[in-house]
Amino acid sequence: MSEQAEKPLEDFSFEEALRALEEIVTRLERGDVPLEDSIALYERGAALKKQCEDRLNAAQMRVEAIRLSENGTPAGTEPFSA
Repeated sequence: MSEQAEKPLEDFSFEEALRALEEIVTRLERGDVPLEDSIALYERGAALKKQCEDRLNAAQMRVEAIRLSENGTPAGTEPFSA
């Protein structure tokens, strides 16, 4: 397994977590991983997926929409609403 397989999830940036998840998916799709390793990879992948989703949700809540005044200049911000 790679060095990232041992790295604690909280130490991953979003981009690192996404790359690690893609690596896991690729390995599982090849189908040449023993069953026990596949289970461990699947569990790690599920945790990475959750972490990526959590970070995306947190980022979405931080996004702010710029309000423009009548003359088109920025007048402030307002919370993002989906």
